[in-house]
Amino acid sequence: MIVSGLVTSLIGMTHNTEKPPLSLLGLGAMGGALARAWLAAGHPLTVWNRTPGRAEALEGARVATTAAEAVAASDLVVVCLLDHASVDDALAGVDLSGKDLVDLTTGTPEEARARARWARERGARFLDGGVMAVPPMIGVPGSGAYVFYSGSPAVFEAHAGTLATPAATVYTGEDPGLAALHDVALLSAMTGMFAGVTHAFALVREEIPPKAFADLVAGWLQAMVPYAYGVAEHLESGDYTKDVTSNLAMMVRGNATLLRTAEEQKVSPELLMPFMTLMARRLADGHTDEGTTGVIDLLRVP
Repeated sequence: MIVSGLVTSLIGMTHNTEKPPLSLLGLGAMGGALARAWLAAGHPLTVWNRTPGRAEALEGARVATTAAEAVAASDLVVVCLLDHASVDDALAGVDLSGKDLVDLTTGTPEEARARARWARERGARFLDGGVMAVPPMIGVPGSGAYVFYSGSPAVFEAHAGTLATPAATVYTGEDPGLAALHDVALLSAMTGMFAGVTHAFALVREEIPPKAFADLVAGWLQAMVPYAYGVAEHLESGDYTKDVTSNLAMMVRGNATLLRTAEEQKVSPELLMPFMTLMARRLADGHTDEGTTGVIDLLRVP
């Protein structure tokens, strides 16, 4: 039964006494999935959303009419809003003293560090999170969903079981910015992969059946997985030539074929050119026998 405010039915109270309570602010696609997972596990859940209809659709949740009311209801407060400006708006003037604030709003490492200072000034302990999943994966055993957390180790330890209910947890360290850094770095790797896959399908779309080609792409990308470990080894050892089988000179020559093929297929090379340009620049600096790891050095801004 859905009840406005912080009142719930006697049946709901009886059902939920064994699990720690929490409050959740934000019921978008991800927030709604998190809410359903916590409710399904029996956690007493108080929710608030700027659009009340989304909150009222959650059976078993206690619906707060204001963000302040939701925050007051639980020691653990989870925020999952559109952006950090939305968090500022929602929590403006709200008493956070004594609360454990967990922010799952997507942002940058510096935004997370600033939010940690902001929370500390208001008497709250803070934990930032980066959700590595799409909403349908949340609360589904074996889906592979997990959340990076960083910030107060005491908060993570105190609420480990609750936080692990919707998705697995990975604590990355006391620096509040580390969860966001892990999150954005992996999303950046994903974006680069999307760019390569997009270019590949643009090349073949008129001549090769897409579904058949998808099988080839998936297998090829899986075969490329060891590349990440090779880059890590180069960075840790400082030797960018170790175990390189296709050196930079060879790959830059090969890039010319990729570009000619794109021209023949009437496909723009703009998704590939930034990386190819950096490869050529590294080669021009005399690093013939390296792999591509040296491009990382070129990306560092002084």
